[in-house]
Amino acid sequence: MDNFAFGLIIAITLGSALMVVVSKQLLYSAIALLFTLFGVAGLYIFMWADFMAGVQVVVYIGGILVLLIFGIMLTNKISSVNISHTSLQRGIGAVVTLGVLGFLIPMIKNTSWMQVASIEPNQTAESIGRLLMMDFLLPFEVASLLLLGALIGAAMLSRNTN
Repeated sequence: MDNFAFGLIIAITLGSALMVVVSKQLLYSAIALLFTLFGVAGLYIFMWADFMAGVQVVVYIGGILVLLIFGIMLTNKISSVNISHTSLQRGIGAVVTLGVLGFLIPMIKNTSWMQVASIEPNQTAESIGRLLMMDFLLPFEVASLLLLGALIGAAMLSRNTN
């Protein structure tokens, strides 16, 4: 039963990812991206990474994808701008993709995959929270200040100079 569910999640993820790339309608691509991101969250659950699955749902689906869909819906009403979803460099993208696959497939075949026991591990969110708030508190705060500086810099750059 687990193998069937895993195969179903992989099929949904790959099928919807293909629809993101192939679809001519931008809104349909965004909706297919929703299913792709849910599929990735499901794969995280199969890897016992419950924290990463939660982050995937909250950040990528709850934040970024909703912002993307609102952007599509709001700019779709503008009549003077031509919104194009066609890719101009499909040939170059296909060559690069086949090149990357040419490197990845031999690596996957030559890797000795470790068999993990099906024992349920401890909660990962507790250990990640303990590491971030105890052992790595200073780097965590430095990263947050760096992100704050980048946000202020982006706001200053986007201001109108008039």
